[in-house]
This record gives sequence, C-alpha cells and structure tokens, in this order.
Amino acid sequence: MHMADALLSPTVGGAMMVVTIGVAAYSIKKIQKNPDPDESKVPLMGVMGAFVFAAQMINFSIPGTGSSGHLGGGLLLSILLGPCAGFLTMASVLLIQALFFGDGGLLAYGANVFNMGFVACFIAYPLIYKPFVRKGITPKRILVGSILAAVIGLQLGSFSVVLETLISGKTQLPFGTFVLFMQPIHLAIGLVEGFVTAAVVGYVWKARPELMDYPGKVAGTSSVSMKRVLLVLVVCVVMMGTALSLLASSSPDGLEWSIGHVTGGGSLMSGGAIYDFFARLQQKIALFPDYQFKSGDSPGGTSFSGVAGGLLTLILAGGIAVAIRGFSRKKKGSQLK
Repeated sequence: MHMADALLSPTVGGAMMVVTIGVAAYSIKKIQKNPDPDESKVPLMGVMGAFVFAAQMINFSIPGTGSSGHLGGGLLLSILLGPCAGFLTMASVLLIQALFFGDGGLLAYGANVFNMGFVACFIAYPLIYKPFVRKGITPKRILVGSILAAVIGLQLGSFSVVLETLISGKTQLPFGTFVLFMQPIHLAIGLVEGFVTAAVVGYVWKARPELMDYPGKVAGTSSVSMKRVLLVLVVCVVMMGTALSLLASSSPDGLEWSIGHVTGGGSLMSGGAIYDFFARLQQKIALFPDYQFKSGDSPGGTSFSGVAGGLLTLILAGGIAVAIRGFSRKKKGSQLK
C-alpha cells in the first residue's frame, strides 16, 4: 500500500508530511514523559523494525484476483512496542524503503506513514485489539483481536488512500470505483496479516509475557531469555530477507492492482517541477531500486537488499530508541540536581 508521488498533489503530500511530523513529535515526547522501564525494548525496537522491513518484501498471492499483498506491520509493532514506539519504528521502515529502495514516493512519505503507521498504531491497536485482551491474554483473544484489528486497520488505511487521491483531484481514480476495488482486496490482505500478527505475538507472549501490555501481568515470568527471543527474530529477518523474499509473488500489490483496474491499465501521469525534483532526488539516493542492484542484471540483488534494508532499519529504529532513552535520562538527571 505504498503510495507513489503521482497519486498525490503537492499540497496534500505536504499536508500529510506535516501531520506525520506532528505525530512523530508527539510520540517522542510521550515516550520521554513515560519511558518504558524495560531496557529490552530498546533493541527490540530495532529488531522489530528489521523484521517488518523483511516481512514487507514477501508479497503473497491472493487467489483468483491476480493481485498480491504483504504484511503492513503497524499493528504488530504497536502490540509489542506500544503505539508511540510502534509508530516511530514504522516511520523508520518506510523511510529506509523510500530513500534506498525507491519503494513509496518521497512526496508521499507522510501519507504512507499515516496510512500504514498512524491508523494501525493509534486506531486499530488501542480501539480494536486492546479491548479483546483487557481481561487477560489467551491464544484465542490474541487471534481474534489480531484478525479484527488487522482487517479494520487495513480497511481504514486503504480508504485513507482513496480519500487522499480524491482531495488531490486525481480524476483518473473516481472515488466510488476506486473504493470498490480497494476495500475488498485489502480485506483479504488484512485477514492474512491478522494470522501472521497473531503467530508472532503468540510466540513473544509465551517467551516473554512481560513485554505485553495487559492487565495483571506479573514481572519476572519469562520462560525464555531476551537474547534468545531477539536471536529468533533476527534469524527470521535473515531468512525472510534472503530466501523467502525470492519466492515473493510478482503480481501487483493491492494498490497497484486497484489502480490498474480503475484506469484500465494506464499509469497515472504527474508533471511539474515538484514531482520532477522528488523523482530525480529519489533516483539518486535509491541504491537498490525495486530491491535490485542498479545494474539490473546482477544476481542476488533481492537477497542483498533484504539484508541491507533490514540492517539499515535496525540501525535507524534502534538509534531512535537509544537517542530517546539517552535524552530522557539526561533530562531526568538534570531535574534531580
């Protein structure tokens, strides 16, 4: 559901960027004000960012449609990290994708973070998922909550895409027709994301239940060391980035598929100095366009991109966590003096 620049007007793209920056600033202040006492959340933020990056490289086919989908990841991040840290991690994932892999436009970056990050972390997680685990976590509640939250989150996120194109004045994508294609295809994607989210959350809950935010949790109930949990997640990142990504479906994702059906296969054209500027900038920065080497004919580009992207995301998301934690400690120390 990564939007390209052509789907947005500069005004809407700029406005969504301002909104995203505002939510990021709010998230940072919220974390600083109420820092998580669990030191393990710092490396987990980086590792989970890498996990979502690698997972998004694996497009799965949607039978009978000719389309494909991939994990969004915002819900998973918010469940394990909290909505604020989850949002910042998703913003890190999308930034690495846009800058170095040309996945999602630079002008559309704010909109993509809002559609895939804000909706999942600040709507789907607190308003849909959490009520299902309010009385305590069980495998059934994790599954039902994850599926419902993922489906509704994807529906809201995909509907936001349609609204943003409408406000941008993209007449090639009539509102009613675009909605009729976007919503059903993202319903199917949401169902798959719900099951995947439940599987990962279920593992973490059994291994490190104190990482989960639920009433009545007891500290010190871990059955598996944090190092082992992180190691398992890192192994998953490597496997997804190097091997499973090679098996990804080549069919267009839900957004591309919907646009193709609405326009009859035609591509959206966007002209103007602003579009040209961002296109040239992204072309220069993107070291691995479409997750391949720039030469295009060198083998191993996808696998290398998976590892490189995961590492870059880990460094960025983990670095943000370390910076916030360090600033909070420094501020707290200065207040005690």
